[in-house]
Amino acid sequence: MSLKLSPDVGKIVFMKTSDFDYHLPPDLIALYPLSKREECRLMVVDRKTGTIEHRRFFELPYILKAGDLLVLNNTRVIPARLTGRVVSSNRRCEVLLTERISSCLWKGLMKKPKNGMLIEFEGGLKGRVFKDGREEWVFEFSEDVDDYLERFGKMPLPPYIQRDPEEDDKLFYQTVYASKKGSVAAPTAGLHFSEALMEEIKKRGVEIRFVTLHVGIGSFKPVKVESVEGHKMHPEYREITEDVAFSVNRAKSEGRRVIAVGTTVVRALESAVCEDGSIKPISGYTDLFIYPGFNFRVVDALITNFHLPRSTLLMLVAAFSGRELIMRAYEEAKKERYRFLSYGDAMLIL
Repeated sequence: MSLKLSPDVGKIVFMKTSDFDYHLPPDLIALYPLSKREECRLMVVDRKTGTIEHRRFFELPYILKAGDLLVLNNTRVIPARLTGRVVSSNRRCEVLLTERISSCLWKGLMKKPKNGMLIEFEGGLKGRVFKDGREEWVFEFSEDVDDYLERFGKMPLPPYIQRDPEEDDKLFYQTVYASKKGSVAAPTAGLHFSEALMEEIKKRGVEIRFVTLHVGIGSFKPVKVESVEGHKMHPEYREITEDVAFSVNRAKSEGRRVIAVGTTVVRALESAVCEDGSIKPISGYTDLFIYPGFNFRVVDALITNFHLPRSTLLMLVAAFSGRELIMRAYEEAKKERYRFLSYGDAMLIL
């Protein structure tokens, strides 16, 4: 058990991983997306009053206010799952590429890898596996993999979506505004936005800006320690441009709300805060871990999905809303049969 003095509420917080546990019925895990992104349900949670309201995502333009600053993550998911054959044993294998080192060199994961193992993939691609000095597996390919992935790669659906990736996943497991390749998991809060909905939001006087945070394999990394503070986040690359930093700082100085679309945007923004409370343009890796007791200095409201029990994503949301309120909201979501996880419904925390 870990003990922490919370800077925002000024009280002792006992941080146990089990504090973020709840029962998730398997039939509430969404295995497929809705045919129309914006028709998902939207639970609106008010932190000041503790009230919970049930809406639809297409109502978002009428819930937001003119002058709000909506910040989204423009990362693009790579179709990073490959199927191949181990040459020495003829064993079928799957490889998940997790981080690009160069066009022919990637970090990745597979079952039962061996140093020097040669793998043949569809279309004539070959890859050799070796372990680097940090106990990670690296795949060296016979040709440029960037183009190959677009032709032969499959979307890296999370392990809790227990089905094979389908062609439609290349469309639906991607935000409509995704532009910068680099993620092996989608920033799922953004999946609910259609182009038409974004236009309607703009018409209502809401300012829209984009940051980049490439979602890594850490999204699926379980918290294995009993003390929350003992968990270490996998570093992820994020980038905030000068014009976006200016927009955020201007909104804060004018008293306008900064609304983060997803936990990735929260981590990108809060990891760029200077001592004076402003954010700076930044590019590089962050391993910021947000859990109850964290002092939010930028984000005023959050759009997010419903997350796995005991996950760092749920801990971040609990830090923003308060643990008791978020756990009550999750119980309400189960009672009302909301759809959970990546392809599921959304929540707006005000």
